[in-house]
Amino acid sequence: MSQVDIQPVIEFLKQLQDQICDALEDADGAGQFVEDSWQRAEGGGGRTRVLTDGQVIEQGGVNFSYVSGDSMPVSATAHRPELKGRSWQACGVSLVIHPKNPNIPTSHANVRFFIAEKEGETPVWWFGGGFDLTPFYPYEEDIIHWHQTAYDLCKPFGDDVYLNHKNWCDEYFYLKHRNETRGVGGLFFDDLNEWDFETCFAYIKAVGLGFIDAYVPIINKRKNAEYTEAQRVFQLYRRGRYVEFNLVYDRGTLFGLQTGGRTESILMSMPPLARWQYNYQPAPDSDEAKLYERYLKPQNWLNLS
Repeated sequence: MSQVDIQPVIEFLKQLQDQICDALEDADGAGQFVEDSWQRAEGGGGRTRVLTDGQVIEQGGVNFSYVSGDSMPVSATAHRPELKGRSWQACGVSLVIHPKNPNIPTSHANVRFFIAEKEGETPVWWFGGGFDLTPFYPYEEDIIHWHQTAYDLCKPFGDDVYLNHKNWCDEYFYLKHRNETRGVGGLFFDDLNEWDFETCFAYIKAVGLGFIDAYVPIINKRKNAEYTEAQRVFQLYRRGRYVEFNLVYDRGTLFGLQTGGRTESILMSMPPLARWQYNYQPAPDSDEAKLYERYLKPQNWLNLS
């Protein structure tokens, strides 16, 4: 078994943050990320980078964090009771991009590593992460490209990895109170340690860099598409679902808030504008109706058996 070492993971994640920010700035063409470095009193810190009012990106954040503590929060020990009484370290890169143009989907990605230790006992560790896509006016070819990129990066790690992590994504990003998925999915995985450390680390590298290959071509293809004010209003309405998921279900948000994390960085994922409308119903046969009828439910986008 390869040696478990958090330091190379931290170094890769810092480089990944740089690469993603560079790629998104190039795609935007005007906006630039502003960095806010911070320290956490209980241990660790991070670099929050936010791009606001760009040419394409209305608001986007790409965060790196490394945090540590002497005991685990309730959100973690409820999921993994064996973590009680252990000190812990966690590092990750997380991002959410909210474009202006409703033809460009919102997107989220995250890669992370966690280790909990206790003297005289074997460390408990795992990787987690993934990426998912939330369109407002979907283009089938973009969704297939997104999932094909996910499939290709998973392939070297096993024939069943894509379908397992794709299905996990569909299940995780599901709003039970709305009976719909948040978007068209992608990859999601947690508690990944069934391979040795180096293989697991190689997988999150592939996922982190694969996000750039999956998302930037969609931005470039759709950023000049025309849209109406009505489409913009619908985009803001659908952004409300993003807020609902992050505040009600997202384990990362709960973990960050319960461990005394930096609130501004944790809630960076929220859209700059959103709206809610009582009992909204899309017009029959409209593009808005098609989103609900076809896209907000799990699909076999690559026609895999």
